[in-house]
Amino acid sequence: MKVSLNWLKRYVDLPEKPQEIADALTLLGFEVDDIETTGLEALENVVVGEILDRQQHPNADRLGVCRVALGNDIGEKSIVCGATNYKVGDRVPVALPGAKLPGGFKIKRSKLRGVESDGMMCSGKELGVTEDAEGLLILEGSPELGTPINDVLTDSDTVYNLEVTPNRPDCLSHIGIARELAAWYKRRLMYPEICGDHPLEERPDGQPIFSGVAVDCDEDCPLYMATVIKGVKIGPSPDWMQNLLSSVGLRPINNVVDVTNFVMHELGNPMHAFDSRDIQGKRIRVRLAYDGEVMTTLDDEERKLSSRMVVIADENRALAVAGVMGGQNSQVKEDTTDIVLEVACFKPSTIRWVSKRLGLSTDSSYRFERGIDPHSLKFATDRAVELLLETAGGELCSNEYVVGGLPAWESEVSLSPDWVRSKAGFDISDDEIESSLESLELDVATSHGDWKIGIPSHRGDLDRPIDLLEEVLRMYGTHRIPSSVVAATATTRNDSPITEFVRSASGFLVGQNFSEAVNYTLRSQEEQTLWASHVSAKELALKNPISEDQTQLRHSLLPGLLETLKLNQSRNTGATRFFETGRSFREVNGKVVEMISVAFLECSESAFRSWNQVERDDFFSAKKRVEIIAGFAGVDLDRFSIKPVNVNNAAWQEGHCSEIEEPKAGVSVRIGLMNLSRTKEMDIRGEVMAGIFSILPERLRQAKRVKFSPFSLYPASSKDLALVIDQDEQAGNVIKTVSKIASKETKGIFDLEDVSLFDVYEGSKISQDKKSVAVSMTFRSMERTLKDKEVNKAFEAIQNEIREKTTYLIRD
Repeated sequence: MKVSLNWLKRYVDLPEKPQEIADALTLLGFEVDDIETTGLEALENVVVGEILDRQQHPNADRLGVCRVALGNDIGEKSIVCGATNYKVGDRVPVALPGAKLPGGFKIKRSKLRGVESDGMMCSGKELGVTEDAEGLLILEGSPELGTPINDVLTDSDTVYNLEVTPNRPDCLSHIGIARELAAWYKRRLMYPEICGDHPLEERPDGQPIFSGVAVDCDEDCPLYMATVIKGVKIGPSPDWMQNLLSSVGLRPINNVVDVTNFVMHELGNPMHAFDSRDIQGKRIRVRLAYDGEVMTTLDDEERKLSSRMVVIADENRALAVAGVMGGQNSQVKEDTTDIVLEVACFKPSTIRWVSKRLGLSTDSSYRFERGIDPHSLKFATDRAVELLLETAGGELCSNEYVVGGLPAWESEVSLSPDWVRSKAGFDISDDEIESSLESLELDVATSHGDWKIGIPSHRGDLDRPIDLLEEVLRMYGTHRIPSSVVAATATTRNDSPITEFVRSASGFLVGQNFSEAVNYTLRSQEEQTLWASHVSAKELALKNPISEDQTQLRHSLLPGLLETLKLNQSRNTGATRFFETGRSFREVNGKVVEMISVAFLECSESAFRSWNQVERDDFFSAKKRVEIIAGFAGVDLDRFSIKPVNVNNAAWQEGHCSEIEEPKAGVSVRIGLMNLSRTKEMDIRGEVMAGIFSILPERLRQAKRVKFSPFSLYPASSKDLALVIDQDEQAGNVIKTVSKIASKETKGIFDLEDVSLFDVYEGSKISQDKKSVAVSMTFRSMERTLKDKEVNKAFEAIQNEIREKTTYLIRD
């Protein structure tokens, strides 16, 4: 909301420095977005001077040396000037040494071509009031010498752009802001004076101009007042009114319309003037619009209305959208002579809905949406009538037509000064509390016990003692509150295991260059059936879904990630790695359980071509990521058996994926290549390697902290072993078996450091139901360098144990 400083000064005596007022507004709780200066900004050491004579500069053809009178207090000065548009006796603005002109130009005593100059005579452009830089600004009317230039050029103004909180509709006016500033500076607020003694007239022919008002929707319009003025003469409004309206961004239109806008910004009461000739049937009806009813508003837009919208109408048509904007069919025109002035109160929620539905926000709707004090309507009407009679002439034709009544208002809050001090946390005197409240026009009845604070009708936001405490602190000044040490009892508490797990997994995957996605927990039945099963879709169906595409609890995070991948491919973003953390659901023993899941995927095809081919994920790199993620949940996947994914699982590519299902441990894992035909049906380009880890929340454990363990300074020794195993035997089981045997045979002698698989062979030299795997064993001692003899002895024992205890064959 824009607020003019000149306008505010009509009601309260304020300091001269605009920034000081801006600081006060901020402390009062009104955010100052910006400060705009129009016309001449406040200038110090710039006064009115008179040119007494001019002599040619001895060293410059285009310069003159002027003797300038500046009044008795300053005397005369010698100033060098290059302008030629002046004559002796002209009065001009003079910037004395120490003055600072717009643009930061500082004036100081100086020599120009060897002649001393005690200041500068100014052009309009140098003062920032005109674009004319060719000559001096000649002042009209012979203002008194030595007068500050701001007292002569008074068209300047300072405009504050304020943010007013929704609970303070009383401050959506200049009077409202002036009331706050008057309370802050402890100065008297001067309300507009209203005579109110205007003779009532009727038409000479006895025909009434207007016959009355009917309100059909009193819930939406609890109070409506109409006043008739005849014989007005439409013309421009006074200059002072036009200047004030222009300062807050309003375009002056004519005296009648300008008065309604002026009173709205002065008092906060929107109002509208109708040309009485256009009111068919001479009667106003406040009603709900008809569905599909059409009217053209003042902005020349045709509006289609609905039955939830309130309109001001006559016998046959809508004349205005109530509380929002008037219509072209009843606006004040150049030949208007009789007007009907509307001042009303509308239900805030109704106006808010209408404004948003029509996409039409106006100064009127902005105020009605936040609430108008109905007790202020009479004063606003009288103010507008007085200004209309003053600026447009005419005669008050009759008393107001009033439909509805004022709601009863009697609000009183009990307040104890001791309670105020205890809540404020510092000592503040009873007198200061009382003066703070009274400065805001609250009625304070003091006593030895609780005070009784009467609340005026325009402060509907004050209904509790804590609200009054806030008012006291605002008026006291938050900048005056003494500083103190905050004493508070704090308890330390770790984050929940779910939060810690998700944070760790997310941080790890982000570090692996995965982008996080967030998808809806509710999914469609079609997706659930496609990627899980008909049974799963039935088990996880909602009884009362909110929409057709959100009928199921999600079984997995991966379908949502595939949609994310598809979207990014269609937009050619180049992103190929995505992950998500969240909840998934499944049915266990007839009960739906919630699991904490982390899923990721990578696509083999990027939207961007590059000379440097980046190696993509394979099964084992995806498996390693899942193992790390499981570690964040305190789960060691090596304890569980990994097996191929069930061939009936439609989400995964057969032969290229594995799973771990451990119901007792509450753990579920899927790793591998996603179904190629399904991803192709989704128009996803390339292969998709994915992994997902899910765990019951109650099974989450704190990840084991890595502790330092000493390491050997001696070299390692390694041995390789080739084993022939069954075709369906998993490499992980082979490594576990060999590790167990090797650890047993080397125990107490030296350490088995590692067992790893480094080759797999399938071919003609081995039967079709077999395969050969090569493992490497690494040994090391903490005390010495290992000798070949002792390593070979242990290696022989390991081979013998494998022959005796396993079905593996050792290849030569």
